[in-house]
Amino acid sequence: MRKLNLGITFLLGSIVMSLSSPAGASPAQSASPLGIFQNHGDIGTVLHAGSAQYDTAHGAYTLTGSGENVWFIADAFQFAWKQVSGDVALTADIAFPEPGGNPHRKAVLMIRQSLDAGSAYADVALHGVGLTSLQYRDAQGAVTHEIQANLSAPHRLRIEKRGDFIYLFLASAAGQPLKTSGASVKIPMQGPFYIGIGVCSHDKDVVEKAVFSKVELSVPAPLTASPVLYSTLETVPIDSTDRRVVYVAASHFEAPNWTTDGAHFFFNSDGRILHLPVTGGTPEIIDTGTAIHCNNDHGLSPDQKWMAISDQTQADHLSTIYIVPIGGGAPHRVTRNSPSYWHGWSPDGKTLAFTGQRNGDFDIYTIPAAGGDETRLTTAKALDDGPEYSPDGKHIYFNSERTGHMQIWRMLADGSAQEQITSDEFNNWFPHISPDGKWMAFLSYGNEVTGHPANKDVQIRLMALVDRKISVLAKLFGGQGTINVPSWSPDSQKVAFVSYQLLPAEETAK
Repeated sequence: MRKLNLGITFLLGSIVMSLSSPAGASPAQSASPLGIFQNHGDIGTVLHAGSAQYDTAHGAYTLTGSGENVWFIADAFQFAWKQVSGDVALTADIAFPEPGGNPHRKAVLMIRQSLDAGSAYADVALHGVGLTSLQYRDAQGAVTHEIQANLSAPHRLRIEKRGDFIYLFLASAAGQPLKTSGASVKIPMQGPFYIGIGVCSHDKDVVEKAVFSKVELSVPAPLTASPVLYSTLETVPIDSTDRRVVYVAASHFEAPNWTTDGAHFFFNSDGRILHLPVTGGTPEIIDTGTAIHCNNDHGLSPDQKWMAISDQTQADHLSTIYIVPIGGGAPHRVTRNSPSYWHGWSPDGKTLAFTGQRNGDFDIYTIPAAGGDETRLTTAKALDDGPEYSPDGKHIYFNSERTGHMQIWRMLADGSAQEQITSDEFNNWFPHISPDGKWMAFLSYGNEVTGHPANKDVQIRLMALVDRKISVLAKLFGGQGTINVPSWSPDSQKVAFVSYQLLPAEETAK
């Protein structure tokens, strides 16, 4: 991370910043009363005027502000800002010096398109209770959403804009390095925009105070040819669509399953199946015996006694379906033919639905969970994939490219009455039906994307099966591994998924 010299006008990479300090001046000697910031003021409607002070001796900013909230479709808060362009990062220690106050008072590091109350923006918001979120409004006048971090009351915070993506970095305590929180969102900023610090009392009748110290405005390190991949397990509720980070690691993991008691996740990484409480923590490896090259097609039996896995440990390295005890144990081979990729378990636990490649064609098959003969259900001369049973067992949903465009289809469980469910400009993959049978979550790529590759801008979308209306649950950087397998919470209220980040090695060592 490169700090900006405050005495010079820089043209560095894609960022241009004109700073008002005289040449050679240190922050403590800056001619600006606001240090590195150009101005300040109240955004939106506030009942009590805010203020901004810069302590040159200690290099700290104290902001006071009123305002009902930084949320919904318009904001009300005190903001000290600088207008910039290009890639940029803002880092600070943040504290509320006065105890009490509204639990949801907010101190923020913010990137904002304009000073209008309803502007598009993203911020790192530290709440009075310690909750820390990446909040964002992705268009003028749109509703604000957030991605909650899994670290409460961090000591140091950073907001970083890299291209069209904005990232949240946190340090748990003084002297600890900043680490990616796993929260990121795509918010394109047009032309010059504003970056700065702000405070909101979350109570229109109250004035609140926040102190920002060790404030650094800098240019992020460039993305190298060998970036570090971060994977983040997140959940998103279908009512608010506000996301929450559960677990993040500098490794590649994929495809979370949610247990029917709502207490745990299973996912795959480096050929193994891992087990993690929904509250987070450290994952544990599940013993799968000799099957140690598991891919992202795995899932739990309805009675939660077994797990189906797709593994490539065989000499031919082709995916084969096994079942293992949910607590671990020796794998029992189910499919004789390969490659076979598990995707669904019938509600009565007797049958598996899978994708098989036979004679060059990918089609949907079923097979008894105990093993036996497979039954081919689709014969279209195109890729059919992602089969999953409806909760009542009457239908199998799947995705098919038979029309020349990947769309969601369904058929009766015996393969008859095949019908198209989606028909739009996206390439739609991996339908997952909620346990109550009311919703279908699925992954959507842009129409220019072939297959289901990794590291793409994608959406998780939601269809109400009663009227087939579609809404967006989440926009993210992901694709392969994001939502390949069933990942609904047992109460049908949330979906688990994996998002990804590519960051320079320098960013991982701050």
